[in-house]
Amino acid sequence: MSQNASPSYVIVPRRPGRHPALRVALVLAWVASLAVAWMAASWYVAPRLPGMGLALESARDELQAARAELDALRQRQATLERSDQISRAANHEVQQELAARDEQIAGLKADLAFYERLAGATRKPKGLSVHSAEFIAGAGGTWQYQLMLTQSLNRGAVSAGKLRFAVEGVKDGKLVTIDWDRLHQREAAPPQAYSFRYFQQLEGSVILPDGFVPQQVRVSLRGENTSLEQAVAWVQPTRVQSSENGDKT
Repeated sequence: MSQNASPSYVIVPRRPGRHPALRVALVLAWVASLAVAWMAASWYVAPRLPGMGLALESARDELQAARAELDALRQRQATLERSDQISRAANHEVQQELAARDEQIAGLKADLAFYERLAGATRKPKGLSVHSAEFIAGAGGTWQYQLMLTQSLNRGAVSAGKLRFAVEGVKDGKLVTIDWDRLHQREAAPPQAYSFRYFQQLEGSVILPDGFVPQQVRVSLRGENTSLEQAVAWVQPTRVQSSENGDKT
């Protein structure tokens, strides 16, 4: 290759001002497009904005009203459920109370019928008294007793108090009295309580000494407004009788 050959590239001088003009034109076109878009949006959307705001506010009001109504309905449902529970509980209690009253009335009718048979329709009303005393021999010198207390003077009134009794009889040819403590073989033996309207049968057991022949029972009744001493015959039935408990209310 010859050393005098010309180079393969050509240096062209830059022409100032050509590319900046193009950039300015592009920027102006972009700004113009934005202005056109804004004007179009303002012309189409802006007239509708007030209506959309009112519709949105109305929707919010309707939503709030619906929520309030829903809360009220839930509260009403809870109140009705609670009221239903209370009604069921009250009805159950009333049914139980009626059943208890029916049972009580039936018991009182049975007691009154027995009492009328016991007192007799032609007998005069009497105050608190010992109707009978029966003793049944048991093992080891024990005696099971059944004392019937009655009162017909104050119908419906409750007679309440404490009972003690002593047994009078003969031992070794002498009159002997076995008091309440000796009958129970303990000192200061507590009395037996009674409480009834028409009659009550009291039961218990005592011990009599060997060789003692009982003849009568001296009963002592002490209440708030009652003080009674009554002697009744010693009765020993030939067989055990079924007990009938009186009204103890």
